Amino acid sequence: MPTPFKRARQTKILATLGPASNTKDRIRELFEIGADLFRLNFSHGTHEDIAALASAIREIESEADRPIGIVGDLQGPKLRIGTFKNGSIELDRGAMIRFDSDPAPGDETRVHMPHSEIFGVLEKNGLFFIDDGKTRCRIREIGKNYFVAEIRAGGKLSDKKGFNVPETFLPIPALTEKDKNDLKAALEIGVDWIAQSFVQIPDDVAEAKKLIGGRAALMVKLEKPAAIQNLEAIVDLADGVMLARGDLGVEIPPEDVPSVQKRVVRYVRDQGKPVVVATQMLESMITSSRPTRAEASDVATAVYDGADAVMLSAETAVGQHPLRSVEMMDRICARTESDEIYKTMMEEARPDAVDDPSDAITTAAFYVAHDIDAACIVTYTTSGSTALRMARQRPDMPILCLSSQINVARKLALSYGVHAVCTPEIQGEFSGPVPYACKILREEGLAEKGQRFVMTAGVPFGVAGTTNILRIAEME
Repeated sequence: MPTPFKRARQTKILATLGPASNTKDRIRELFEIGADLFRLNFSHGTHEDIAALASAIREIESEADRPIGIVGDLQGPKLRIGTFKNGSIELDRGAMIRFDSDPAPGDETRVHMPHSEIFGVLEKNGLFFIDDGKTRCRIREIGKNYFVAEIRAGGKLSDKKGFNVPETFLPIPALTEKDKNDLKAALEIGVDWIAQSFVQIPDDVAEAKKLIGGRAALMVKLEKPAAIQNLEAIVDLADGVMLARGDLGVEIPPEDVPSVQKRVVRYVRDQGKPVVVATQMLESMITSSRPTRAEASDVATAVYDGADAVMLSAETAVGQHPLRSVEMMDRICARTESDEIYKTMMEEARPDAVDDPSDAITTAAFYVAHDIDAACIVTYTTSGSTALRMARQRPDMPILCLSSQINVARKLALSYGVHAVCTPEIQGEFSGPVPYACKILREEGLAEKGQRFVMTAGVPFGVAGTTNILRIAEME
């Protein structure tokens, strides 16, 4: 298979696999056309099904000789109502309905609420939503193990629809027993990232980190208002962040989502960790061969904000046009990055160097590369920290990351502009790797003879967190 070198963009694309993309041939096509990583959703499918997808990705990775990241997405606790005698009911505005602990199938007057934790946190006159906000209710009466609500926006309501209580902390652990079993399976499969759902407080993140035990990186999904309130402490513990706007947008006012997106992306970038903007990006392409203009603008906005990656969910998992969805997202990202306004925005939002010698070297390398119009920035890294520091600067040239650790190279597939290559461990003086870097740059299509590039590394090689050398070199 011809290796797809040098994307025309720096922003990465994370594509979700599902029934529309569950064969090796289709996964290969998605990769070739632009997907940099793949999301395996543990909300659907068996562990065997997911393991087969991961195996196909690793085969494609071997054939392409290019690291591909895999994200294992945990379901998290899902609050759902019970069932109805006839499978669904019709609710009119102004009608009253009771939610209680009786597991019997419901009707137009009552429905089962399986989650006992809910009863202790609700308040009279408080709002809650069902079915992603399609049904909106206001609580009028609260009793022991029941509450009565007035329908404010009704319509058809069917079995086991999701239940959201906006702007309310729910005393529910982020990891269910299913999540813990799925986490164990994901680590055995060899995923590079674990995406954790329903995070509300730092303790949720700490528990997941302990269970992962360094065998994968942890991506926290921001989908609860409490997580936004605890953003700094949560990001400090996490390795990366996914802004899950679909779920978050149900629980906070829609008009707040854009500003939250900008604040989260800016903050996570400043911390030098990758951030993904996710959900409903090209939603209409589930059935349509073209996105709406608003959706194209939405993807571009995430790029203008400085996201490391943008994600496709149902578009590639169950949609009718998975390849066209990736192709369209690729084109939007590339076009946005070529805009002078984008370059100005990245410059204005560029973070200052922190009080750390390695970060000072990396920041200096960025400015040197910019001043000499370098074709590429080359980083030798063991842990990936050097590449992450460089990605934080959002350079407009590729970052060639050379690492002897395949798991590090795969993880960095998520980071802005990073073109990771797994290499033999480097030995000897810093001058020795220059010819090797030239060879890789030529093979990867990142630079040509006579062009200059900037290199950073830590000497001695192989010691994590010791970036202390900067060098300008010329392609031989």
